[in-house]
Amino acid sequence: MADDNFIREVNEEFRKEKLHALWDRYGAAVIALVVLIVVGTAAYVGYRYWDETRANRSGDAYSQALALAGSGKSEEALAAFAQLEKDGYGAYPLLARMRAATVKADSGDVAAAVADFDAVAADGKIASVLRDMARLRAALLLVDHGSFADVSSRVEPLTGDTNPLRHSAREALGLAAWKDGKKADALKLFDQIVADEAAPRGVRERATMMAGLIRGSGASS
Repeated sequence: MADDNFIREVNEEFRKEKLHALWDRYGAAVIALVVLIVVGTAAYVGYRYWDETRANRSGDAYSQALALAGSGKSEEALAAFAQLEKDGYGAYPLLARMRAATVKADSGDVAAAVADFDAVAADGKIASVLRDMARLRAALLLVDHGSFADVSSRVEPLTGDTNPLRHSAREALGLAAWKDGKKADALKLFDQIVADEAAPRGVRERATMMAGLIRGSGASS
C-alpha cells in the first residue's frame, strides 16, 4: 500500500515537472495564441456589426427613396437615389442607380433613362448579368421611343438559346421588328418564344398573341 502511494507521488511530481518544462518552453507562445484568438474574435464581431449597420442604413435609405418614388415625388426620389449612389453600401448604390433610371423613364425623360441604363451596361466593374439587365431595360424603353436598330444594338446579343434573358430580349426585338414593318423577322422571334418551354408563361402568352396577329394580318412575309 505504501509502495503504491509512493509510486503515485513520484508520478505526480514527474507530471508537474513535465508541465513546468512545457510551460517554460511554450508558455509565451500559448499566451500569444490566446491573445490572437481573443483579438481576432473581437475584430470579426466588430466587422460584422459595422457591416450590418452600414447595410441596414443603406437599406432604410433605399426603402425611403422607393416610397418617395411610389408617392409621385420624383425629384425627391431622384435626389435620395443620387445620395445613396454616392455613399451607399454593398449593392445599394447600383440598385439606386438602376431605380433612378426607372424613375426618370416614368417621369417622361426616356432619353436620360436610356443613357443611365447604357452607362450601367458599359461599366466593366459591374457583374455581366446586371449589365445585360440594363441593356434589356434600355431596349424595352426604346421599343416605343426608338428604332429597330436602337433595340437590336442592345439586345441582339441576349437572344441566344442559352442566355437567361433571351425570352424578354426576343420579345423586345420582335416588337421592334413588328413596329418597323419587319413582320417576318418579328414572327420568327415570337415563334421562338412560343416554342421555348422555359419561357415564362406571360411572355409566351404575349408571343402567341403577337404571332397570331401577324399571321392573321396576312403580312408575315
